[in-house]
Amino acid sequence: MGVRIRRAEQGDRERIVRLLDTAFMDDPVSGWVFPGEEYRRARHAGLMGVFTDATLAEGYADLLEDGSAVALWMDVPDHPHADADPDAEENGPAQVREAVDPDNARIEEIARTLDRTHPQGRAHTYLWMIGVAPGRQGEGLGTSLMAPVLERCDREGRPAYLEASSARSRALYERLGFAFTGTAIELPDGPTMWPMWREPQAG
Repeated sequence: MGVRIRRAEQGDRERIVRLLDTAFMDDPVSGWVFPGEEYRRARHAGLMGVFTDATLAEGYADLLEDGSAVALWMDVPDHPHADADPDAEENGPAQVREAVDPDNARIEEIARTLDRTHPQGRAHTYLWMIGVAPGRQGEGLGTSLMAPVLERCDREGRPAYLEASSARSRALYERLGFAFTGTAIELPDGPTMWPMWREPQAG
């Protein structure tokens, strides 16, 4: 598939937030974090904005030229940086909740849950989110968007990690070489998420 991918810049922020907002509006996890369609439409974009800002500051976002898909990536070191502030890391989920909706405990709960389950001790590339515009899903755009980063991981001998938020996305990631870690994330009274790990592949 002849898709053109570029590295997103700060000027792409609003475009990315709008894309993620629409792509994940009907996602099972988004529905759990923001129950009720009216409430979700009012608050969901705020959380996507926090994720986008964190990625543009500390990671990188790859965007299809036509704006139909975006992937948020982080390169995670094998150990936390020596100058990292442990208090800031501990308070991060609460700060996200405060920024998006202080009355919604689920925002903080899912952030802490994902922090606890994230693999430690081995450097890897983390696919935080990948969103495809609703009218373009099923065209292979997500796979094309991921391919260059996974190829880099293979060249550098670097594993990759993500959390699948639906059975459909889990099946897609399995075709790309990711494997379920064996311990699912069961959100209270909510959907299941599947942590998935991909070892670098030769050839």
